[in-house]
Amino acid sequence: MQPRRFLALALLLLLPSAAPAQTPPDLSMDTAVLQGLDKVTARVVTIEARVGDTVHFGTLEFVARACKKRRPEDLPESAAFLDIWELKADQPATSLFRGWMFASSPALSAMEHPVYDIWVLDCRNSGRR
Repeated sequence: MQPRRFLALALLLLLPSAAPAQTPPDLSMDTAVLQGLDKVTARVVTIEARVGDTVHFGTLEFVARACKKRRPEDLPESAAFLDIWELKADQPATSLFRGWMFASSPALSAMEHPVYDIWVLDCRNSGRR
């Protein structure tokens, strides 16, 4: 009798539930909060980049294409999709970085540059429309 109970319990655990748990999508925010470091001057600045707007830091120009944050009940995480270029006089813009940067793991997807570092701190809504 015991083996049958065990088999029945095992089958119940393997069957899909009637209402599968769905992970809600991340929250889209309209502003990426970034931090920039000029390695030559040791100047650190906090930059608020609205999604879609062009922002400058030193010779860098960047656009936050998206900024997402996990829901409060999940593990904290903010991520921004950034396009970053370097502007030099009399030269075309050079693409330095295109991709997602994560606040919890800045080294996971970092921009490589000898003078500047940029990393994500947070995503938030600015309240402006």
